[in-house]
Amino acid sequence: MILFSEKGKKLESCKTHWYALQVWSRKESYVSSHLKGLGYECFLPTYRVQRKWSDRVKESERPLFPGYLFSRFDFLNRRGLVMTPGVIQIVGNGKVPLPVADPEIERLQMAVSSEAPRQPWPYLAAGERVRVIYGSLKGLEGILIHFKGSHRVVLSISLLQRSVAVEIDQAWIAAVEPAKIHTTGREFSDKAARIPVSSY
Repeated sequence: MILFSEKGKKLESCKTHWYALQVWSRKESYVSSHLKGLGYECFLPTYRVQRKWSDRVKESERPLFPGYLFSRFDFLNRRGLVMTPGVIQIVGNGKVPLPVADPEIERLQMAVSSEAPRQPWPYLAAGERVRVIYGSLKGLEGILIHFKGSHRVVLSISLLQRSVAVEIDQAWIAAVEPAKIHTTGREFSDKAARIPVSSY
């Protein structure tokens, strides 16, 4: 981000980071649009969900992380952002806001732009780490699981303690660290199934 003085003089560039913002639930899209209108860079990852009505099936977009979105900004110039209607707080440790690691955001952006089927997933911090070696998700790294007859790569946002599962063809992946693999994808899907959904 480049700042300018009131007289138009160019000031020193500021370092920007990605932060997770806690926002009003079900108002994520509204807050994201409002912040973009103010000039902030925002990222609201979503997934498609179908709802069945008596006479039709309706498809809609929902946030992958309900109540949260991501924004990249200079923390010293956050006033306009935190004063925006719908923004509750910048997520962090207690009252200390913490940036989200760039690689985590980059992996999430890659997954969303690929249009591969995805859904919210109970947070996983460790497991069989794999890398996608073919297709639109090439280069993506995450945790391999097996769920309902298909393989998925789980991407995690450590700060939020939440994850996203992206469906993937098993032939398109390779282990990142074969020597450190101790747990199978099926064992991790069993573990995920035991995590209460209410925990996220």
